[in-house]
Amino acid sequence: MEGCELHLTIDYVGSSGIILSPEQKAALQTSLVILQSENKFKKVYFWGKILGIKDDYFIAQGTGKDEMAERRTFYSKDCVHWGLLPPATKLVRETSKLAKGRFTGDPSFEFEHVETKKVGEGEDATEEEETITIKEEDRLASVIAEIDEDVKIVPRASFIKTPTGLVVPNRSFEGLTVSEAAKLCSYMHFRDPKLMLEKSLLQKANLDKSIDFLDTLEDDIPKGSWSLQFERGSGLATLRSLLWLGYVFYHVPGSRKFGSVYVGTGERNLDLPFML
Repeated sequence: MEGCELHLTIDYVGSSGIILSPEQKAALQTSLVILQSENKFKKVYFWGKILGIKDDYFIAQGTGKDEMAERRTFYSKDCVHWGLLPPATKLVRETSKLAKGRFTGDPSFEFEHVETKKVGEGEDATEEEETITIKEEDRLASVIAEIDEDVKIVPRASFIKTPTGLVVPNRSFEGLTVSEAAKLCSYMHFRDPKLMLEKSLLQKANLDKSIDFLDTLEDDIPKGSWSLQFERGSGLATLRSLLWLGYVFYHVPGSRKFGSVYVGTGERNLDLPFML
């Protein structure tokens, strides 16, 4: 959700148990504006909060002209001072998966993973232990990148892809109708279009390339990993992810108001296939 409207939009996800104290709201409202100004971002979003054992991490993301490609992630423990997270490269993400358990709340904390390797062959074979160190700051960046890739969503047609390849907000978007908001196919993953599932020729013929460059939620596996509900009559649609418990998306039908926030432990729900 956009930082400049945080004090208004945070109430849309209140029914999911996501709330901020008046002190946190006030601090974020000011510090996010300063963060945007200092880094010359076009927009700054309050991404959410990852709960740690000792401290929690408040997460914000700043974007440039291209909202998908030009994105940087920051964390704070007091809602005032922000630190830049390192990029979540493929190697960092693979290594971070070795760290198990909750976040501690200390970005300098190091997880240790011990691997046993077999050296040599036959009777001369010996076992050696190798210790792999994973910094919590790297793990935090990796988990945020995974959540964005798996469940960050937007309404269909809210973003367009320009002929030059930039992904920008669609100024003509006026919101989904109530009937459209009730369908999973009206919501799309906001991630690299290269991750899209292969579609049939018939499906591709009916797509608008400038709008339908993202994949829809109805293709998600396993089926049933999203919970779609209406609140305030039909005045508010909310989508909750069952894969990453704590991720909530909201949209006010007939308006440009939409956004999402994640508040959780940063652990994927591995039991999901058995819950459906």
